[in-house]
Amino acid sequence: MKRSALVILILVFIGVVSIMECAYTVDQTERAIVLQFGRPVGDDSYGPGLHFKMPFIQDVIYFDSRILDYDAKPEEILTEDKKNMVVDSYAKWRIVDPLTFYRKFKTIPSALVRLDDVVRGQLREVLGRYELKEIVAHKRKDLLEEVTIRTRKQLAAFGIDVVDVRIRRTDLPPENQRAIFNRMRAERERQAKQYRAEGQEMAAKIRAQADKERAVILSEAQKQAQIIRGEGEAEATTIYAKALEEAPSFYEFKRSLEAYEKSLKENTRVIMTPNSPFLKHFR
Repeated sequence: MKRSALVILILVFIGVVSIMECAYTVDQTERAIVLQFGRPVGDDSYGPGLHFKMPFIQDVIYFDSRILDYDAKPEEILTEDKKNMVVDSYAKWRIVDPLTFYRKFKTIPSALVRLDDVVRGQLREVLGRYELKEIVAHKRKDLLEEVTIRTRKQLAAFGIDVVDVRIRRTDLPPENQRAIFNRMRAERERQAKQYRAEGQEMAAKIRAQADKERAVILSEAQKQAQIIRGEGEAEATTIYAKALEEAPSFYEFKRSLEAYEKSLKENTRVIMTPNSPFLKHFR
């Protein structure tokens, strides 16, 4: 009795293990292929769901069906105008035919080596036909679209779909950066000298114009002053003449008093005879 129970337990265990070995599930984000003695079985891969295989002699390999990232190492590229630039690129790709992919590469690291060669080659070929300023400023989007299309066509036969190839950043080699920096500094110094010279020239013109206007204003003021002074003296002379005509004796007396005031000051000695005309008003 005990022996039969043990046999039944062994048979149940073998059955459970066989069922577990026969059944396998594929996730929503994966596709799978079945290998028998290391060779793919069938002409297509298996999508998400529950599947069965022969136990112990068949194995299952899973491949991610989502979009994968590939980050390339920065590479120095020579442009059409013989300028060196360091390009840091990346690519988005996915496995669309796992069976073909396995036959060509076996593993993803092996596929990345091929992807790296193709992306680098296409970047060198496409970017090498254009000048540096076109790559950086004007045609960057069109160039990357061309690289993506060419890379996709070249890798389609390997079960890979290249979704996009982009440039993360572009730099110049260190020696080029120093040369460009020195050239930019020299250019800025030249512009600074030019601006200073233009400023000094403009300042000299402004000063000359200001001096000219000042001289004109002063000469005009002096002219007006002379005219006003002449008119005043003429008017004073007229007034004196009219006063002399109306009261010549009073005018003579006033002028004599002014002469006395100016000549007969403190500590002043004047020797004159009593009959001097200058003293007639003292008599």
